Amino acid sequence: MPGFVHSDFAPVVVAVAERCLRRGYGSGGVPAGVRTAVVLVSASGDLASAEHVRASVAAGGRVGPLFFFQSVPNSVAGHVAARWGLLGPVVCLSPTGDPYADGLAEADLLRHDGDADEVLLILIEQAPDASCAAVAVLLGGGARQ
Repeated sequence: MPGFVHSDFAPVVVAVAERCLRRGYGSGGVPAGVRTAVVLVSASGDLASAEHVRASVAAGGRVGPLFFFQSVPNSVAGHVAARWGLLGPVVCLSPTGDPYADGLAEADLLRHDGDADEVLLILIEQAPDASCAAVAVLLGGGARQ
């Protein structure tokens, strides 16, 4: 994926988000005027990139500029929002309890407060071996899909 290097964290986020949005909207995209928020939930964030930066600094090496961009999960969440023309807020959470429950609570808050009509909830964790597990669900219209 252009703009993201070394790790599969961002490409996996994009892949699950796009599958979910295509399933919900097909190739037509999100209907005009619908405010779709993105809530990305990850306790660990991009471990592979963080470890690469740590090792580079420890060895006295130079850290590439793309790592500053991708070191914050908001960058890939914003990428998804821009790519799909999503009009709602972008929120990233590090859960303190159950990741799905924390993400669902944030999604409900965004919808209840009127900040979004629906929410693309993405849960992702990267294991120490750099493999990722992720899921995305589109919540909105009073029904959880």
